[in-house]
Amino acid sequence: MKIWAGNDDQDVVKVDFGILLFTANSSEQINLSRFIVLGCHIFSITCETLRSPAAATCSVGGGSLWRQRWEPVAASATAACGIVGTKETPRVNGHACIDPKLAQADHFSFSGLHIPGNTSNPLGSRVTPVIVAQIPGLNTLGISMARIDYAPWGLIPPHTHPRATEILTVLDGSLYVGFVTSNPNNQLITKVLQKGDVFVFPVGLVHFQRNVGYGNAVSISSLSSQNPGVITVANAVFGSNPPIASDVLAKAFQVRKTVIDGLQAQF
Repeated sequence: MKIWAGNDDQDVVKVDFGILLFTANSSEQINLSRFIVLGCHIFSITCETLRSPAAATCSVGGGSLWRQRWEPVAASATAACGIVGTKETPRVNGHACIDPKLAQADHFSFSGLHIPGNTSNPLGSRVTPVIVAQIPGLNTLGISMARIDYAPWGLIPPHTHPRATEILTVLDGSLYVGFVTSNPNNQLITKVLQKGDVFVFPVGLVHFQRNVGYGNAVSISSLSSQNPGVITVANAVFGSNPPIASDVLAKAFQVRKTVIDGLQAQF
């Protein structure tokens, strides 16, 4: 992790957490006139006495920080989760930090995960996400979850989570699940899961789930990001806006252009 600080408009402090309590071992300390904070956790940074204007090393919970320049300021300074000296709002994965002074229980809770999702759609499935969009207090914590309901033979189509590994647990029913490894092998790894079984989809890999039972199925997924993201392969390739040129896709898939035109028309 790197920290930059100073008085210029382009000089910012970039850190991974939000409320910062700076405690210096000397009278010299980071200039907080302008900086950007990403996140909302509390930790302290203790810095050694500066011997050179070039760099200094700081300790943060066993980790280390590097910065280019120091400026003498007060013995200590506190920065709330936000941007000091600018009008911007700090965001992580597109979601704003919460001012800790305004935090409430509702920022850390979600109700309704026991309610089955409506699977009356062409895919026969429904995802009920519980991510930072539903629980703002998850921001920076690197964890989220989702309930997935499947009608008989319902499908979660091939997709990826660019920012998260997913671990899925079957609560009811039978699921055929799998993922494809990266190039050049592109190995398909699959398994039929029963109630109580667990399966892991590694971060970024294309994966899918299908209900192979004659009744409804339910699963719960935990993900290693507060905002894992979803890229559904078919939607991304054939339903992009604006569309990918059909001759590009025809050559990529080695099919006629009319086939691509027909697929794009579905999205």
